[in-house]
Amino acid sequence: MQQDQLLPHLFRSEYQKIIAVLCHYFGFEHIEAAEDIASDTFLTAAETWGIKGLPDNPKAWLYTVARNKATDYVRRGSRFKQKIAEGIVAEDNYEAEIDLSDQNISDSQLQMMFAICHPVLPAEAQIGFALRILCGFGIDEIAEAFLSNKETINKRLFRAKEKLREQKVKIVFPEPADIINRLGIVLKTLYLLFNEGYYSSCQSTTLRKDLCLEAMRLNYLLIENKQTNLPEVNALLSLMCFHASRFDARVDEHGEMIRYDDQDRMLWNDDLIVKGRYYLNLASKKGNDAGKYHIEAAIAYWHTVKTDTTEKWENILMLYNRLLIAAYSPAAALNRAYALAKVKGKENAIIEAEKLKLDTNHLYHVLLGYLYTGVDRKKAVSHLQTALKLAKTATDKSRITKDLKALL
Repeated sequence: MQQDQLLPHLFRSEYQKIIAVLCHYFGFEHIEAAEDIASDTFLTAAETWGIKGLPDNPKAWLYTVARNKATDYVRRGSRFKQKIAEGIVAEDNYEAEIDLSDQNISDSQLQMMFAICHPVLPAEAQIGFALRILCGFGIDEIAEAFLSNKETINKRLFRAKEKLREQKVKIVFPEPADIINRLGIVLKTLYLLFNEGYYSSCQSTTLRKDLCLEAMRLNYLLIENKQTNLPEVNALLSLMCFHASRFDARVDEHGEMIRYDDQDRMLWNDDLIVKGRYYLNLASKKGNDAGKYHIEAAIAYWHTVKTDTTEKWENILMLYNRLLIAAYSPAAALNRAYALAKVKGKENAIIEAEKLKLDTNHLYHVLLGYLYTGVDRKKAVSHLQTALKLAKTATDKSRITKDLKALL
């Protein structure tokens, strides 16, 4: 990996780990200090590596610098020493308390997941705060995920920090009775993180594998812990594995999305498909209730079946029917219409799709453009032109433009 690619990659993968450990050590009352130290560590890396080149072990270098900066912060802050450090460790041994070992990083992140998803915070604040602190999202990315603006998100995060301080929320693993109450919001956050990577809102990138892999890594932390190794956790990881198995077939050499029907099945990752089946089987054995993640994982499984058959699409359609009952969403409704076209033909799918009336959604018009292709060319062109006007990203606009040219 080139230097200009490595630092952003490490920022995405290590920034939140450093914050989790420092927050665990400092407490939420000093969360800004943890964020400043982590940010300053990467700023130092950008400056130093630009002059001296990459160190032999860039990740270890970052952790060493972060530990040194945290130690300096402790030593400089007399008020901090009185409240946090006094009586814990001799001044010369502060370094030993700031543990950046792999085990402590994992423990700190798991504890941070549940501390952030504390019931004193409203759901939107929990998700936004987790995306910022636990997953390393920028304010712009969080605003995009919530269809909001930077000012609103900044205010929401500030209020969340203040609330956690006021309530003296500790970064510890919750009691067994509290785990289930907080697990749903933790999983929703990981689901949002994976989706942001799988269908990126970034103007120039359709797929961001690093975000998807980070969501999978955090999900696996939950599976490694006996108390959180629950059916819905396994189902979500199964869903991620199935989607990740088609990464290499989803985009072309120009970074543009390749539609499902046009993907090269030989590029699908069989190992990840096997892992997806493994975790889906575990999810099914551990409980009888099939929730949102179970159903979506089953849909994703059928999409990894390489041969198109009537059975395949009938199962996908049936599962979308169940998903819309369990957890309705416009995206699921659009996907169901596509499956319906596969099973009962485009004319039937058009009738169902037009009932959705998602006129401001560019994917709605993309779908209708596809459904009308071969049925009514004029309507197909009209819907694709509308989709082009509504599309936000350069990659979406490029794909729609190509579809339009094929019809004109």
